[in-house]
Amino acid sequence: MDAEPLTVNGSADLSEVARVARGALEGVPATPGAGKPDPIMTAVGVRRSFGGIVAVDVDRVEIQRGSITALIGPNGAGKTTFFNLMTGFDAPDTGAWSFNGTSLEKVAAHRTAAMGMVRTFQLTKSLTKMSVIENMKLGATGQRGEKWWNGVLPFRWRAQETAIEARADELLARFSLDHMRDEYAGTLSGGQRKLLEMSRALMTNPQLVMLDEPMAGVNPALKQSLNKHIRGLRDEGMTVLFVEHDMDMVHDLSDWVIVMAEGRIIAEGTPDQISSNTAVIDAYLGTNQGKSLLEDM
Repeated sequence: MDAEPLTVNGSADLSEVARVARGALEGVPATPGAGKPDPIMTAVGVRRSFGGIVAVDVDRVEIQRGSITALIGPNGAGKTTFFNLMTGFDAPDTGAWSFNGTSLEKVAAHRTAAMGMVRTFQLTKSLTKMSVIENMKLGATGQRGEKWWNGVLPFRWRAQETAIEARADELLARFSLDHMRDEYAGTLSGGQRKLLEMSRALMTNPQLVMLDEPMAGVNPALKQSLNKHIRGLRDEGMTVLFVEHDMDMVHDLSDWVIVMAEGRIIAEGTPDQISSNTAVIDAYLGTNQGKSLLEDM
């Protein structure tokens, strides 16, 4: 008799990689700042204020390697600011943060990408006056032709350029953008720009992919495609940390959920644990209507 497909968070046919990722988190307590068995990123005492407003005040947070972690919270909770601090696009007032055990203090944003930690943006950052394939090729790191002394000697970089273009074409096909290869990026729809930004991020061969509201402004059909692609990142061995407001997607995709409110981490746990967490109900949504929404997750 065949075994029934495993169903977790309402999703059947869970991959073996997903089973391992969720199994690794089984013993982790559902408390803010909980230690993880194998954290790829850690932040301790990270605080950032703008004038009298404290945007981020994180005592401790760890992101488990090989998992999909959702970072949720109301608008203004500090999620994007936290992303900016972790990736070198902004600097905290105090605190320490690391990737793969290496401190990222004073590491520039392009250096973090070269180290294997890459992020996308809530508002896409495609170069609209360049073609889709050119946008993709710009995402590759360590390009020899970027050095002026190599730039005048094509034999030093031509083979690498061919390999980079082949990798870009492979990713465009994977994300169903190959038919737009030679079009200006500015002609893409909002959803296609999300796909372009995600596929361009993969040009760096990252270990940690940070997605800032990947589903925002995307039609329902494309959401399902993005859902599949995000699962695929984990199945290929990458770690995913994503910000999202769509609770159905959070519940369906995540191995672990971290909740922010007013700059602080107020809760952590599996999607099911977060759904019934009173701190989340009181502080994140805060009303009887919010409680009803959480119960429907």
